[in-house]
Amino acid sequence: MKLTKRQIDNATCDENKAYCLWDDSLTGFGVKLLPSGAKRYVVKYRSYGGGRRAKQRWYTIGTHGQIPFDQAKEDARQILAAVKRGEDPQGEKLAIRGAPRVVDAWEKFEHEELANKKPATIRDYTSCWERHIGPKLGSTKAVDVSRSDVSRLHRSLSETPYLANRMLALLSSLMNRCEAWEWREQGTNPCRYVKKFEELSRERYLSGPELERLGKALRDLVDEGAIWPDVANLIRLLLLTGARRNEIAKCEWDWIDWDRRRILLPDSKTGAKPLFLGDSAVKILGRQKVTTRDPGSIYVFPGKKQDSPLVNLSKPWKVICEAAALKDIRIHDLRHTAASIAVGQGIALPIIGRLLGHTQTQTTARYAHVDSDPALAAANAIGNAIDDSIG
Repeated sequence: MKLTKRQIDNATCDENKAYCLWDDSLTGFGVKLLPSGAKRYVVKYRSYGGGRRAKQRWYTIGTHGQIPFDQAKEDARQILAAVKRGEDPQGEKLAIRGAPRVVDAWEKFEHEELANKKPATIRDYTSCWERHIGPKLGSTKAVDVSRSDVSRLHRSLSETPYLANRMLALLSSLMNRCEAWEWREQGTNPCRYVKKFEELSRERYLSGPELERLGKALRDLVDEGAIWPDVANLIRLLLLTGARRNEIAKCEWDWIDWDRRRILLPDSKTGAKPLFLGDSAVKILGRQKVTTRDPGSIYVFPGKKQDSPLVNLSKPWKVICEAAALKDIRIHDLRHTAASIAVGQGIALPIIGRLLGHTQTQTTARYAHVDSDPALAAANAIGNAIDDSIG
């Protein structure tokens, strides 16, 4: 029979079983009567225009009463025409509905790759996902993430440009992986043309008078019992080596090669590397052997908890800065200070790079052939200059 709106209006079905009315004038088009009373326009066809062996598909156009009958029938004609062209409208609809979301990309990345990153990287990536990317884009299908979506999220973090740019880099990495996993078309990374915020470099280091005040504060605070000698020795060693905080704070006694005067780090931000020890640094380490709070610890600077290194420096550093009247100084600025003093001593940049363990592409080749002896001499020069100030 040829379906009409009136027939559909008057049609009913059994309370326990759905029933379909088919339109003989358009094969495959009909209305499905549900026990709930709802009536839905449907199209039934064989996928990709195949025969009886092809998968049967049901495509729901919409609900009777919400979509006009004539429009539903015209939509059915378009769907059936697409099937004759070899398409599969319902299959494509299901594929879109089941398409991976951004959260799926994160979970796959987290499971397959994140565990191989360094602990600090894992912490930063996870924080960035949980605080920014996940809440805004996690439920979005990976294929649907647009440049405007990315730009909007990036602009929302404009007050913290460094964080905004790190977020953009992580999201871009996830989108690249989506392309590799064939979750997006190749070359469609929506982060590609989103301009990063300008990041102002922070060139802060301690002047001569500030170094003198720091040295006096370290001595006075230890004498007063306000800080442990371990803390004072750690701060001095950071200045004398130009090392990153955790490279010294988590150092183990077994890593120290006393004969060659090096700390052989098995791992760091840039991988395994040596830290060169000038005369002043060796003296500090010798003093630390005597003053350490836990002589039995494997760590040069043991923490309060047994078998753990000294990790929480924020509180003692605040006390030190207040006592030394140091403003806007971070512990990492001690590394900058070591580098600035090295420049002031006339030490060549490749040797400074060797001392600090830099790995910039443009300088790596030059650093690779720098001998240890000049680097050790540089460590001595830095140590002597700092030693004169802080004692």
